[in-house]
Amino acid sequence: MSDRKPAPPAEAGADAPVCLISDPAFERPPVTDWHTDWDHLDARWRDDPFPIWDALREGPIARTERFEGAWLPTRYEDVRAIAYDTEHFSSRRAVLRDRKFDGPPLPSPPITSDPPEHKAHKQVLLPFFTPQEVGKLEPLTRRICNALIDEFIAAGRCDAAQQYARHIPVRIIAYMLGVPVRDSHLFIRWIHEILEVGASDDELNSSATKAMRDYFRHHIALRKEGRTEADPDGPVPDLIRLMMDGSLNGVPFEERHVLGTLTLLMVAGIDTTWSAIGASILHLARHPEDRRRLIEEPGLMPTAIEELLRAYSPVTMAREVSKDVELGGCPMKKGEMVLLCFPAANRDPAMFPDADKVVLDRQENRHGAFGLGIHRCVGSHLARMEMRVAIEEWLERIPNYRVAGDVRWSVGPVRGPRTLPVAFA
Repeated sequence: MSDRKPAPPAEAGADAPVCLISDPAFERPPVTDWHTDWDHLDARWRDDPFPIWDALREGPIARTERFEGAWLPTRYEDVRAIAYDTEHFSSRRAVLRDRKFDGPPLPSPPITSDPPEHKAHKQVLLPFFTPQEVGKLEPLTRRICNALIDEFIAAGRCDAAQQYARHIPVRIIAYMLGVPVRDSHLFIRWIHEILEVGASDDELNSSATKAMRDYFRHHIALRKEGRTEADPDGPVPDLIRLMMDGSLNGVPFEERHVLGTLTLLMVAGIDTTWSAIGASILHLARHPEDRRRLIEEPGLMPTAIEELLRAYSPVTMAREVSKDVELGGCPMKKGEMVLLCFPAANRDPAMFPDADKVVLDRQENRHGAFGLGIHRCVGSHLARMEMRVAIEEWLERIPNYRVAGDVRWSVGPVRGPRTLPVAFA
């Protein structure tokens, strides 16, 4: 680990405005044929991807010359086969980009790790994300949800994405990392610059990634001095200290490993859950019968959360073909990319009856919202808890509401509502 001490980030309040940069979906050549020229950054994918996925499942695995050559499986069977095949598909490039960066990609273990190192990289984090440890965070999560609702309930309306959904995972992951929640606006901006605009803007992606890593270098340096800037709210889990003390086969993690994992925890711990909470609130606004049922049958909530995760899965993940392989009659060459579209797989009617219908009490639900295979999300228990608590507290305080304006969805590997104006009845 380096002893360099970067300057701390500029001070600003947690509610400082976040400048959302222009939407990359409007700056790209339009798709001409989704089977041979697909682009998950296209505006039509952003606004309504479901008919696109339905059409793609009817043919061979879709292929595009964009992204320097990439494949798009949309059937559950194909997505699952690739996710479990670590011999032919590497996770070292987990995000699909227009152009690959020169040189090896920056590691973000364990999501970018391949066997045999992957298991050890993942096991370092697992003790912090068990159901028992996550359960300790539930009271704090409820306090956060209610404090947020207190800020806007008297107004009779709010943007449920901007004023509610996004702040819940931001504040929880800040607490777990042991960094001040006042820096939330920085986290949200960096994620937007890395995952959305940065998907097609190399310079912005690099600068945001560097800013995030410098931020963690600052907090690592503080811990070496025996200090932190963590907000006082009881004992802090301190995932930064966990990674600083981590090792593989007795060898301490290199700085790039530590910074990569912390960056992953920040990005994955915020954007995915924010998206899932927002999509769930939107669904319940548009389907009052489901909303009423959850209010009348609160014991149904855990099962309903699984169904909402299936129907509105936010995450796609990339793989790089590491050895030539054929799948479904499609020859995939070493160096090409594959986009594992878990959201499309989770709406495959061959796997899920009434796949496009939300069935709150669906019993057979082997969805892949948290991934499939060895890279199944280490934070799945945390995300489920945050979703459940966020929706429980919302429905307790705001049982009747409706969409009251235009909903804007994100662009990139994580899909969720970024603006969700609602009015309370």
